[in-house]
Amino acid sequence: MQYMMVIYETAEAHAKQKDPARAGAYWGGWGAYVEAIRASGIMLEGHGLLPPETATTLRITDGRREVQDGPFADTKERLAGYFVIEVPDLDTALDWAARCPAAAEGAVELRPVMPPVQEPGGAA
Repeated sequence: MQYMMVIYETAEAHAKQKDPARAGAYWGGWGAYVEAIRASGIMLEGHGLLPPETATTLRITDGRREVQDGPFADTKERLAGYFVIEVPDLDTALDWAARCPAAAEGAVELRPVMPPVQEPGGAA
């Protein structure tokens, strides 16, 4: 059985990424966890996401697209899963999101995948 681990993070925890006094411990903890989960052989795929303000949410209401900048749907839909797609731009991603069955009865959020973090010395 496969599971996706959806990881939520507080704004305070996220801020540690760029705080010189706390970034080392933050990234060190994540690095150790990622190495452990990779070494276990159970990880199939995983990505960090860019911050929520980079998200775009699409709804289809009365046959029309409603595009909202930001991560939050106006209702209390629950996260049901995710697809990782590779497309040339946001417009193409919105075309695919509009075709998703959830767009008509819920919402489809699009968020760019975080690029790899560069370690000191230039290694990814």
